[in-house]
Order: sequence, then structure tokens, then C-alpha cells
Amino acid sequence: MSEKYAVEVEQLTVNYGQTPVLWDVCFAVPQGKLVGIIGPNGAGKSTLLKAMLGFVKPLSGKVSFFSEPLKKMFKKIAYVPQRSSVDWDFPITALDLVLMGRYGKLGVLKWPRAADKEAARNALNLVGMLPFADRQIGQLSGGQQQRIFIARALLQDADIYFMDEPFAGVDMATEQAIISLLDQLKMQGKTLFVVHHDLNSVDRYFDWVILLNTGLVAIGAVSEVFHAENIERAYGKSAHLLDEVAKLSQSKTTGLRK
Repeated sequence: MSEKYAVEVEQLTVNYGQTPVLWDVCFAVPQGKLVGIIGPNGAGKSTLLKAMLGFVKPLSGKVSFFSEPLKKMFKKIAYVPQRSSVDWDFPITALDLVLMGRYGKLGVLKWPRAADKEAARNALNLVGMLPFADRQIGQLSGGQQQRIFIARALLQDADIYFMDEPFAGVDMATEQAIISLLDQLKMQGKTLFVVHHDLNSVDRYFDWVILLNTGLVAIGAVSEVFHAENIERAYGKSAHLLDEVAKLSQSKTTGLRK
């Protein structure tokens, strides 16, 4: 039986004006992988997510989800944006924001039912945020804000999750809570793409990795492609960075995901 791909990207090229941001990116990711998207600042990591989700129009290329176009699969896809891109002054509560995860499944009037509100409360409870259900979103800490966005994604009950820097600006307790949830989703057969910056945690958090710098540098199992040569190709020569990678390479025989 051939392997089932959750996402396939073919010759994806994105320009901002005359500047290439992504160039001829091609890859396929099997179902049930927790994928870290890694690369230096300006490498096109967030743009890759936005192009795959149709938020940015590519110059060329094709993206499919379980061999179907986005328009047929958007209800099965969840997106957690960068926290910095959100208007936190908007007058809604944490519960209201999480309920937005149900809008794609509601009827024409889009009026949440009691069951939807209960499901939203359950999602808040999963991320440790139920006591803050009635708190205005701008009154939450950075870590709390990130948790409620994860809860909204959970409520969508998607098959594919895209998360843009979910660990940025959060405390370690929140980071560990998020990665635990991502692990649970992966065990349920979900496929997850996470833009990530901390190279030290890549081999602990992910089983697959996409190394990106405008073009695709490498993709595959962390144990096979996350090594000094590919890191140097993605980031350039940096003594500090390569020292860190060397340390990671030496410890690769332990703690790797299967």
C-alpha cells in the first residue's frame, strides 16, 4: 500500500513585490507527523504556512491536502497564527474566541448551541484555561493567550494543524503543555506543522523537520536530516550555531521520536 500524504506541495513560489520569499518548494508529508518548520529569520517559514492556507497568493505552484484542493478540505484544517498578529483589544472573552473554532461546523445562523459552548469549555480545560473563560482576551498573559488559540484549534477537530510560532513568548510550563497536546493529537493520527526557532528542542519535540531558507534545504525524519551540514546550508556559517548542532548530533542516539 502506498504511503498516504497529508500534504503535498509542488513547485511553490511566492514573491513579495520583486523579492522572492519562497522559491520552487516541493515536498510531501505523510499523515500523522509532527513537523517542525525551521530556518533563519526571513527564510519564508510563515509565508509557507500562509501560501499553503491560501492567505498569500503564490506566483506558481500547487498545494493539496489528502490529494484534494484546499477548498474541499478547509473545514479539516486548523490554523494558529502568530500571537503578534492578533488584535488583543477586541472585546471578546476567552470562551468567545475558542467558540470561533466551531463556526465552520455551525448552521446558517452560526449561533452556538449549548453543546458547542460545553465543547469550548472542555477545550479550555484541556489547556488549563477554564478559570479564565470569561476574561477579556487582552487581559490574559502571553502564555495564556497562546493557550486559548490552541484551544480554538482543538475545537475545530481538524485533521491538519498549522501553528505559527506557538512557543514564542511563553513560559516553559505553557511550552510543555502545548507540546504535550501536540503529541496527543499526533497519536490520534493528526498531522501538525509548527514554525519553530529553538534548535535545541527540535529533536525532542518533532519527528519530522522542514529546513527552509527561501528554497527547501531538507525535509524528512529528524534523525536523518537534522544535522550540522543541513543546518549550515540553511543558516550559513555560524560558529555558535554549529557548536550547538554538534552537541545535538552527539546526543541523537537518545530521546528521539519514532
